Amino acid sequence: MNQNTDTATRTFAIGGDMPVRRIGFGAMRLAQGTFDGPVRPAADGLAVLRRAVELGVNHIDTADFYGTPELRANDQIRRALTPYADDLVIATKVGPLRDDQGFPSKEATPDRLRGLVEGNLRDLGLDRLDLVYLRVGGMGPIGGVSIAERFEALAELQKEGLIRHLGVSNVDLPQLEQALAVAPVAAVQNHFNLHRQDDADLLRRCTDLAIAFVPFFPLGGGFQPLSAPAVTRAAAQHGATPAQIVQAWLLQTSANLLLIPGTGSLEHLEENVAAGDITLTDEEMTALASG
Repeated sequence: MNQNTDTATRTFAIGGDMPVRRIGFGAMRLAQGTFDGPVRPAADGLAVLRRAVELGVNHIDTADFYGTPELRANDQIRRALTPYADDLVIATKVGPLRDDQGFPSKEATPDRLRGLVEGNLRDLGLDRLDLVYLRVGGMGPIGGVSIAERFEALAELQKEGLIRHLGVSNVDLPQLEQALAVAPVAAVQNHFNLHRQDDADLLRRCTDLAIAFVPFFPLGGGFQPLSAPAVTRAAAQHGATPAQIVQAWLLQTSANLLLIPGTGSLEHLEENVAAGDITLTDEEMTALASG
């Protein structure tokens, strides 16, 4: 992977015409810390969203399956941020459906995608969605199935003017190529972070095509520790937190990597945004990548 050590490069144009700051905000944790966790106070989510925009965040990633029937992320975004700023980009995902336990483990068939897109438009209070990802595979592993028919359904909605740009999520390289054969792909959202670099080839392909690569769980999602020696050394050297160091590593790994760390905490929000001010040395980047 090419390292981008110039952190002054703080923006990326999704689809070539939607410039966003490279540290955005993920709405998954607005209503709940986890899909089966307790519901957070609604006022906390509104405060975090408004503060994010104050800090310069103009890329918010959401989905209609984030939250609970009583408190949904899309509703909070609409309540907190309308009227939306002209430069604010809101990305959403369609495809997953919640199962009986409330987990987004089921998948919508192509004929159901229109209803999901229209639901996002309604809940967010928009006439057109800036970026819609086809999220593939529910909560399962990537690859192994064709996504062409489902992506074609979204491409038709794009032609109708309901969607500005299309993306894919939780895909492998052959699935990305399937999507590209149907319509332009502006962004890929996959599981990628310091401890999980399985999709390095996919990232390189996205870099070659100027496609945004948006890692979900950029901090590991609570599944990987942030206590590796290289992380703690860099954190001490820069007067930063381990979470800031792993985000800085991502930002410098490729110029088309966009971060969407999610939080329900104002303190963590401020910390995440400040990670963009950290410049790691080449030696630190190498040590971090090797674990």
